[in-house]
Amino acid sequence: MPSSTGPSIDTITEGGRVTQVGEGQEAEENAPPVMTFGAPTAGEILADRYELVEHINNDSAGRLVWRGVDVVLRRPVAVVLRYPGGDSATEMLQAAVAASRVIHPNLVGVYDAIDEADRAYVVREWVDGQSLRELVAEDGPLDPGRATAIGNAVASALAAVHATGMVHGNVHPGTVMISDDGRVVLADARTDGADSQETDLRAVGGVLYFALTGHWPHGEAPLHGATAGHGRAALPDAVRDAAGSIAAPRQVRAGVPAYLDDLTMDLLDPEIAPPSSDVLAAELSRLDIPVEDHFLDQAGPLRFTAEPGEEPSPLASVGGRKVALGIAALLAVALVGLLIGISALGGDKNPKTEPVARPSSSAPASGDATPAAPAVRQLAIEDVRIIDPDSKTRDELDDAELVIDGNLDKGWETDTYKGPEFGRLKKGMGVWVDLGSPHTVKSVQAVLSATGASAELFAGAAEFPSTSAGDKQLVASYKTAIGQPFEEHDGTKMTFDGFDPEKKYRYLLFWITELPQKEGGSGYKVGVQEITVQGS
Repeated sequence: MPSSTGPSIDTITEGGRVTQVGEGQEAEENAPPVMTFGAPTAGEILADRYELVEHINNDSAGRLVWRGVDVVLRRPVAVVLRYPGGDSATEMLQAAVAASRVIHPNLVGVYDAIDEADRAYVVREWVDGQSLRELVAEDGPLDPGRATAIGNAVASALAAVHATGMVHGNVHPGTVMISDDGRVVLADARTDGADSQETDLRAVGGVLYFALTGHWPHGEAPLHGATAGHGRAALPDAVRDAAGSIAAPRQVRAGVPAYLDDLTMDLLDPEIAPPSSDVLAAELSRLDIPVEDHFLDQAGPLRFTAEPGEEPSPLASVGGRKVALGIAALLAVALVGLLIGISALGGDKNPKTEPVARPSSSAPASGDATPAAPAVRQLAIEDVRIIDPDSKTRDELDDAELVIDGNLDKGWETDTYKGPEFGRLKKGMGVWVDLGSPHTVKSVQAVLSATGASAELFAGAAEFPSTSAGDKQLVASYKTAIGQPFEEHDGTKMTFDGFDPEKKYRYLLFWITELPQKEGGSGYKVGVQEITVQGS
């Protein structure tokens, strides 16, 4: 009998036209042989659920890559098959179990992993798009804004992975995927234990460097065991001087902002300890905003200085090789940096200000300095389900996972009712989320399919069985209301931000009390397209 072991992250490819969640390479010349006798055929249904539609390619590890359809949920999937299964597929299945613990919009969606002894296969999200490697090869280096946005997405994905204590171990331009709708996802994690969280963070610097220059600064790109100097997976090496040191992005290509150049080189410098992934994601998110073109080249020191009334940059407490990464550590240093920046913008080429002493990356500049507050980021949601305590049929529970898939075009929706209060058949319905562990929560945002709904947000201390009785217990026990209810809300976004900063939260309930009328007046219903949680 097939045995399900949970989802994994791996590589799915289609040479040329469409790439699926990974490198996008055809098999290397020295790739393992691919099974032909007994191989699957179009139309075959695996595990009574996944129909194989089209053989796309064989990846560089010799696995068969198929496009398929989940006949239960009616959604496209990608299927990677390995022959044989059993012990030889242990690493692939272990990666599946590990990846099932992390759900994040910037990680490729994974659905199932099954071992049938003679073969094993992993089922995951079908991504229409291409890898960063292919994008840069076709279009050339990216503009600084787009490179920053991609780096932010990768760092955010790593923050979710690192929060569980795991390591991705395979971050490079081939595993950074950009879908046709602009979504950036990280794919193909490894579980061989050869890397560390620091390696992941250094690789973010490499991704930024590659996006800005078209060159890979790490010498070797671990594309499924192929190095940068072998096979079709090769990436152009960075420009280097006689001593082997790499040239900064601004030396390779004009127009790279100083702040982004500094950040990239700091991440690549082995003498500088990198920030944690959540701090890096917060800083890249801070930088991922439009600025005037004339300000970019001069903005290095000022970009990391706190504006009046704002929190200092999360990277300020990390220290670094340039003033850009250390100037916001103390208010006095920030003020001096501001004077230097103003002088530079005003054309004074001989400022009288003495050089600024930067705080050490290993110790605060002053014993009285207050530690930086944890950076606010999007928290990973470990589990989600629909709460429906008043239903006997419980036929509205499917598609809960679409509420956290990062796609606003898809979501969970109620049935159609004759009245706004669920036709007076129910007191309400809700979406329950589990953050996996207690967190300091800043806000929760729910995006709905239509205006006119009413809803509330509650926090609780326990989970209950997914039954009518369990849902009744859950609703009765979740007494802590967060913020104000949204009553007859005329927008599609509801943001709840009344969290106690001294408390930590794990379980939340988004509770819908009234439905909006459908277009045309033919009943009442609503869809929950996406729920996101911000915190630390």
